[in-house]
Amino acid sequence: MISLIRTTSILTLLFGFLLSPFAALANDLLTLKIEGVTGSLERNVKAHLGTLPKSDVQRRAFIFNAEDNINAALHSMGYYNSKIEQEFNRNDKGPWELSYFISPGEPTTIRWIDIQVNGEMRNDVLFDQWLSQLSIRPGDRLNHGVYEDLKAQLLTLSLARGYFDGKFDKAEIEVDRDYNSAKIALHYDSGKRYHIGEVTFTGHTLQPEILEELLPFELDAPYSTGNLGQLNRQLLDTGYFSNIKVLPLVEQVEGLLVPVRVDLSPKPDHSIELGLGVDVGNTVDNSIEPRVRVTWRTPQINSYGHSQETSAEWAPDRPKFLTTYTIPLTHPLDDQLKLRVGMLRDKYGVTQVYDTDDRNFKNTGQLESSKLLFAVIRQQRLGHQWILNYSTEVMRENYTQSGVDYNPFFVLFGANVSKTSRGDNSLDPKSGFLQYYSLEYADPNLGSEVRLTRLQAKFKWIQRFFENHRIVSRLDLAANLTNENNLAQIPPSLRYFAGGDQSIRGYSYNELGPSIDSINDEGEIVREVIGGRYLMVGSIEYQYYVTPSWRVATFIDAGNAFDVNQIEAITSVGAGIHWISPIGPVKFDVGVGLKETDTISRPWRIHITMGAEL
Repeated sequence: MISLIRTTSILTLLFGFLLSPFAALANDLLTLKIEGVTGSLERNVKAHLGTLPKSDVQRRAFIFNAEDNINAALHSMGYYNSKIEQEFNRNDKGPWELSYFISPGEPTTIRWIDIQVNGEMRNDVLFDQWLSQLSIRPGDRLNHGVYEDLKAQLLTLSLARGYFDGKFDKAEIEVDRDYNSAKIALHYDSGKRYHIGEVTFTGHTLQPEILEELLPFELDAPYSTGNLGQLNRQLLDTGYFSNIKVLPLVEQVEGLLVPVRVDLSPKPDHSIELGLGVDVGNTVDNSIEPRVRVTWRTPQINSYGHSQETSAEWAPDRPKFLTTYTIPLTHPLDDQLKLRVGMLRDKYGVTQVYDTDDRNFKNTGQLESSKLLFAVIRQQRLGHQWILNYSTEVMRENYTQSGVDYNPFFVLFGANVSKTSRGDNSLDPKSGFLQYYSLEYADPNLGSEVRLTRLQAKFKWIQRFFENHRIVSRLDLAANLTNENNLAQIPPSLRYFAGGDQSIRGYSYNELGPSIDSINDEGEIVREVIGGRYLMVGSIEYQYYVTPSWRVATFIDAGNAFDVNQIEAITSVGAGIHWISPIGPVKFDVGVGLKETDTISRPWRIHITMGAEL
C-alpha cells in the first residue's frame, strides 16, 4: 500500500511539472525560470535573453539586462502593457536563482497601415502586384518581425527593379499604449529607374552576333534582375558553357545606364557519356535485355556555334547508331538546322507458327527491320511555347514479311508542332498538358515507293489535387492514309503498333496490332503481327502520394493498332509503386491484360521506367 501511494505521488508531481507554464534553464552559475508565456512568445523571450552566462562577470551583466531584454521581446511581438515580476536568490553555494513571472497583457493590434511610394516605382506593375498580395491587414496583432520583413520586401523589390537611389522618407511604428493600437507608416521614394547599358561577353570564342541574339531584352531596357536571370538561362540552354556569371556593374553607372559584364567558361571540346541499363517487360518472351549506350558530344565545333551529338546503342538484335549535326540559323536556340544520319535495327510485333500437335500458335520471333536514314530538320520556337519542326527524311528499310523480302525507299516531307505547359519546373510537375500534331507525306513522283500520308496526334494531361492526389491521362491517335494494295510496301517503322510502358501495359513493346497468316516453305501456318494503318490508345492513371517521395498508382490502358478489317480493342489494368528521385520518378508498374489475343497468351508484364513525365 505504501509503495502504491509513493508511486502515485511521484506520477502526480511529474505530470504537474510537465504541464507547468514555465521554462527552466540552468548551469553551474545560474538557474533561470520563466513563467506566464508559451509558444512563440516564450521562444522569443529566450532568444532575446540569449545563452546563460559562463563567468561571474557575464552573470552580473545577464541579470542586469534581463528585464530590458524581456521587455524588448514582448514589445517586438506587440505586447506593450506587460507586467514582469522578478525573484532573485543569490546562493553562497551553488547557482544563483533568477525567476520571472510575466503577464503579457492584451496584445497591440494594427489600426492603420500607411504605405506610400513616390518616384517611378509608383507606376511599376510589379509594385502593384506586391501591394495587392500583402497579407498584413488592419486588425492583425502587431509583430515587429512582420514589419521588418515588409520593409525588406519593399527594398528588395526596389533594387531588383533598378531603383538604386531609393530611400525611406519615413519608416516607423507608432504605438498607442492606452488603446493597445498601432499605426505603421512606410514612405518610400524610389527615384528614377536605371536601365541596362552595354552588355559585354568575355571568355568565349563565338561570333559576337550569336551571343547578341541571346539577349532577351533591348539595350537601354529598364533594369530588372528578371531580365538578367533570363539571359543567364538562355546562355545555359545553348549547352556551350560550363560556367556563366552575369554581373551588373552598378559601380560603373553612366547616367542611368548600368553596364553588364557576362563572364563565360566554355565546356570541354568533347565529352563521352556511358550508359548501362536493361529493358524489363518489353520483350515477347518476357526476358531481360541488357543495353549499352555511348554518347559523344561536341558542344561547340566552331565560332558559328555548330555542335554534334553521336550515340551508339547496343542491345540484342536492336543496335542503333545516330548522329545529329546542329547549325544555329537566325537564333542559337529558337531557330536551328539539324542534319541527322542513322542506322537502326529493330523488332516489331510477334511471329508465330501453328503447332498441329498442340493445336496452338507458338512464338518463333518477331518482324525484324533494318533502316538507313538521312534527315534535314529545321526547328523553330514560336510564340506561346509552341515548337515547329519541318523536315525532309530519306530512308531505306529492309524487312522480310510472309517470306517475301522488301526494301522500300521513301522520301518523307513532314511538319509537326508541339507545346508543353507545366504548372512548375520540377521533374514531377503538379500539373501540365502536352499536345503534339504531326503530318508527313510521301509520293512516288517525289522519289518514294508508294503514296502515303501520315497523321499523328498525342496528348498528355497531369493534374494534382487535394495535395496528395494526382491524375495522369494520355491519348495517342494516328493514321496512315494509303491504298490498300500498298500496305506491304509501308515499312514497319512507319506502321502503328501498341503495347509497352508508354502504350498498353501488360503487353510487351509493339507486340499488338493486326496480323496476317501465311504458309512457309515447310507448309506450316505462320501468323505475323505486322502493325496497322490506324492507332488509338488511351490511358488514365490515379496516383496517391504516401510521402512526398513515394506514391502508389493504379491505371487502366485501352486501345490498339488496327486496320479497317481488323479492329480489336485491348484493355489492361495494373498498379505500381513510384519513387520520386532527384533525377525524376522511378516507376515499378505491373500491368495485366484483360484479353488474350490470338497471338498473345501471356497477358501480364512488369514495367520499370525512369524519367520526367512531360
